[in-house]
Amino acid sequence: MQRTPATIEEQLILKAIGEECAWENLPKRLQSFLSSKEEWHRRIIEHCIKKRLQWNTSFAHKVCKEGEYYEEMMRYLRRNLALFPYHLAEYICRVMRISPFKYYCDIIFEVMKNEQPYDSIPNFSAADALRLTGIGRNEFIDLMIKCRSKKIMWKLNKSIAKELLPLEPVQFVIEPWWGVCLVNFTLEEFKKLTEEEMATIDKICKEEANSFILFDPVIIKGLYNRGLVYFDVPVYPDDRFKVSRLEGFVSNREQQYEDPIEELLYAVFVVSSESSTVAELATTLQSDLSQLQAAASFACRLGWAVKLIDVASILQEPNISGFSKNSIGDEEDIHAAMSSLSLSGDRTALQQGDALWSDNPSPAAFGYSRVAFIVDANITSYLMMGSVSPGLKSHAITLYEAGKLGHESIADLCTDLATLEGAKFEGELQEFANHAFSLRCILECLTSGGISSNQVENVAATSINKDGNSPNSDMRNGNLVGEDPGQLNSEGDASAGPLNQDTADGNLSGAVQISDAGKEAKKAKKYRVDILRCESLASLAPATLDRLFHRDYGILMSMVPLPPSSILPGSKGPIHFGPPSNSSMTPWMKLVLYSVLSSGPLSVVLMKGQCLRLLPAPLAGCEKALIWSWDGSNIGGLGGKFEGDLVKGSILLHCLNSLLRYSAVLVQPLSKHDLDNNGKIVTLDFPLPLKNSDGSVVSVGPELGLCDAETSKLNMLLQAISSKLNLWTIGYIRVLRLYKEREPGNLFADDENYEWVPLSVEFGVPLFSPKLCSSICRRVVSSQLLQTDFFNEYHEAMQDCRSRLRDVCAEYQATGPTARLLYQKELQKEKEKDSSRRLMTYASGKWNPLTDSSSPISGASGENQRLKLANRQRYRTEILSFDGNILRSYSLTPDYEAAARDAAVAAKSESEDGDSKEVILPGVNLLFDGSELRPFEIGACLQARQPISLIAEASAASASLAAKQKV
Repeated sequence: MQRTPATIEEQLILKAIGEECAWENLPKRLQSFLSSKEEWHRRIIEHCIKKRLQWNTSFAHKVCKEGEYYEEMMRYLRRNLALFPYHLAEYICRVMRISPFKYYCDIIFEVMKNEQPYDSIPNFSAADALRLTGIGRNEFIDLMIKCRSKKIMWKLNKSIAKELLPLEPVQFVIEPWWGVCLVNFTLEEFKKLTEEEMATIDKICKEEANSFILFDPVIIKGLYNRGLVYFDVPVYPDDRFKVSRLEGFVSNREQQYEDPIEELLYAVFVVSSESSTVAELATTLQSDLSQLQAAASFACRLGWAVKLIDVASILQEPNISGFSKNSIGDEEDIHAAMSSLSLSGDRTALQQGDALWSDNPSPAAFGYSRVAFIVDANITSYLMMGSVSPGLKSHAITLYEAGKLGHESIADLCTDLATLEGAKFEGELQEFANHAFSLRCILECLTSGGISSNQVENVAATSINKDGNSPNSDMRNGNLVGEDPGQLNSEGDASAGPLNQDTADGNLSGAVQISDAGKEAKKAKKYRVDILRCESLASLAPATLDRLFHRDYGILMSMVPLPPSSILPGSKGPIHFGPPSNSSMTPWMKLVLYSVLSSGPLSVVLMKGQCLRLLPAPLAGCEKALIWSWDGSNIGGLGGKFEGDLVKGSILLHCLNSLLRYSAVLVQPLSKHDLDNNGKIVTLDFPLPLKNSDGSVVSVGPELGLCDAETSKLNMLLQAISSKLNLWTIGYIRVLRLYKEREPGNLFADDENYEWVPLSVEFGVPLFSPKLCSSICRRVVSSQLLQTDFFNEYHEAMQDCRSRLRDVCAEYQATGPTARLLYQKELQKEKEKDSSRRLMTYASGKWNPLTDSSSPISGASGENQRLKLANRQRYRTEILSFDGNILRSYSLTPDYEAAARDAAVAAKSESEDGDSKEVILPGVNLLFDGSELRPFEIGACLQARQPISLIAEASAASASLAAKQKV
């Protein structure tokens, strides 16, 4: 674990070591701090050991002898149970005669002697020890039981544990390209060599190439077991490798000491790609090349990475029959070329773990595009719950520890997930089953290129796998398309129902054929999918992450919901079917949606830090209310739910005061007529994109089971959404059914009692709902989203969404023009002179309900609040205020409008810099009345009538402080 220097002196010491300053050349400040030359030399040796540097290339060779340096290093490594330094094996194994097997036996003995738990061994050290000694968690526990069974003997003599440790290494995989190196023999060891062993040693000394494949494996393994040879795993700057499953990984604690190679391993797992050399990976990570080579070598040694081998160069043949470097069309051709070599036996065969390479390795050369599907750590926990399938656990460990599951493992993952189909689960296991089905559904959709089974048969470019089965066979068998009819859901998690496979009526589910009659079939785009864990991506530097995305992927796709701390690709990055910005994962996106469409539920935004003594008019008297915390805070089980919390109106005041202490809140009051018979809201989800590739808009068919009038309303709403918002992405839009309020005596027909309004729009794939995920996959197929050149349309759509979000955030944040206009006291010095007769201090101090003209809207608990707000007299610059009894509308004077325009221009120029990664909180209370978003004054509702201007100033100060800290 790398530690940041805590003091200025430590920083100066690191700088002096890097510059290799002698004691005499150190600044007086450091000399007085270190007190002696010996202390300075000790600091140098300690630094070099922590960095695992070679003696002859580090500063340590000027202050100590080589033997002393490596002996001190081994003491440090044993003390910390650290990983064996394989990159220093030339001295440690050859000269010191400390083999990795002996080293790990000593470590295990120390842990047993101190009676420490197995978890005290760091994960990488435990995995390597398991590979060489065969002692894992269960074996360690068994050894400790045997030792403790000796009772008094064990307490008096801990060395009896050595008798239980293995004498020779267990059998492990040795790759053909590993190097065989000799140690310094003693005379007694040399005399005991057989003639075959002598000949092998002479060959190792004389041959320039010392690959394991060139020697008798039986003899080499015999020499290795006696500690006379050791294996070198060479990794060169132009080598390429790919990360496989982390078989044999031990999930113990992470290291508490500093080891740059171990720390680099996690980054290597995420950014590795078969199309990039080791030197290119070092450039991507901005890391030291030698350390990256050592990390890649260790990953290959444990079988977690596979080195991509050029067979022609290994066998020293310029061309191999049937294998042309420049004419590889697909991986199947590579495997065919491998099998044509007809190599057999340990000496002449490439092992199954090796892969072949060509001069043109990029997936694009094979006709593939790369897709990264970004998930969170919860997916790994769900996969770990699938103990019914052993393969799922292996995939989960790889995804959690490595942060990435490569495309070569996706087919096996889908196969393992398919074993859960038809099984019945209860409780939390049902949630696991939902995520498992959804994950399989979206992976099959992506790997098929977003085309249906009929299209696969008609496309000229075949995608038949090695077993002769189409990868879309599951889609053809109906696994991708749900069989249950769509239902109207009253719990807020239903999809719009299954989508049919014809487009004659232009319904949501129409599958569009890639080729028209009489036209040549168009070659389908093929995709390879990697799964990335967002927490691992967040551990990378932003510049490294940008280089990774640009280098390896053409499309990124995210699950819904992502953690608020997720790092999203920038506007200049690859296509991202997910949140366009961090603000889109907050209630800001709902406000943008309502404002653009001039439609939505009545909504109130309350600033963080307020304490209400009573509810303002739109909230008072509601039957229930939906609430969201702004940053996803979960307080007492409230605020953290992705779909919002539905709370009773009788406890709404308590819930709001609990949440407002930690976060801003969005509240949507609901009357009893807005709820169904079970007291729940009624919602429908429609998958995105709403438009097809030909520009037509999807329509709702009879599959929802609604009457013609309701279907017509939904189609009109979808038309309005698609015309005002360009949502050319993957996700879904949720609509809410609300009771249509009317004046007394104004009777509507029964089918006109309700209306549909947009509730939210989400970007990404909702793995929590199998039905909705299935609908999204079918929508991807019918819209030809993945088979269309949509890059310009996508970037325009997402840029428009980001721009709208920036404008709304800049307008209503703590430092925005609205907050400045309402709460900056210096703008109202003259008016404050005439305000001595006011009975109470309002938030802005810009109007007085006793003297200023206003338009009363409704009382505190009046009925038809939405209708009265919609029918009120509107003003260009308007403030809504609740004085404790009456909800009023105030129109600001023209001088305030001019000040607002100037402040808005300034705020817009400040927001052009880019999207903030921090959660932007509202700096003013807001009310969306069903068509417009307006500032909302609730000073009369605050506890002890506290001036809200103080809260606004505190919010502005905290926002500026956060910005300074970020800089």
